[in-house]
Amino acid sequence: MRAAGRRGDVLAMLRAADGPRSITAIADQLDVHPNTVRFHLDALLESGQVQRSAPTVTGPGRPAQLFVATAGMDPGGPRHYRLLAEALTESVARGPDPVRQAQLAGEVVGLRLGAARGDGGNRPVAQLVGLLDDLGFAPEPDDARIRLRHCPFLEVARAHPEVVCPLHLGLMQGAMQAWAAPMSVATLTPFAQPDLCVAELTGVGR
Repeated sequence: MRAAGRRGDVLAMLRAADGPRSITAIADQLDVHPNTVRFHLDALLESGQVQRSAPTVTGPGRPAQLFVATAGMDPGGPRHYRLLAEALTESVARGPDPVRQAQLAGEVVGLRLGAARGDGGNRPVAQLVGLLDDLGFAPEPDDARIRLRHCPFLEVARAHPEVVCPLHLGLMQGAMQAWAAPMSVATLTPFAQPDLCVAELTGVGR
């Protein structure tokens, strides 16, 4: 998000400056009170758009704090990840074997996410349910199946289920592999009902 109003003025001034500026220098240039500058600098520091610069000691006393605009793209700018997801999904869908490619990609992600959560212990299904819940799938465990009440990729999944749904299946399988679980996810039935996808487990009860 672009800094607006007085905060935007502070940021624009620092970006145009030929070096670090103190609170007093910024306030003088913008003709505002130093406390106003300090307030906006705190917010800009928090968002990563501004950073402190080491002061130059020229005499006795505490040197003034100096600030510079952070080099690089605005970290608070807008994001359009759905557009990226659509482009990548369409690219995979045009490939020779989109189902397999998507499933393999999902396995890689699942292995990484599973490893990050640690050992699945003796409750890998509960661990998988927790992972799916964190990802926004609203899972409901039911014996040898997991009902999924929400799809965090819904729009893209409806456009290209042959890519998104195998990727989701691979993600679950990869997580189970990461935990060396004695069971796995055999199938995923997308939109078994209008508000429900169903993952079928295999090896449960071993």
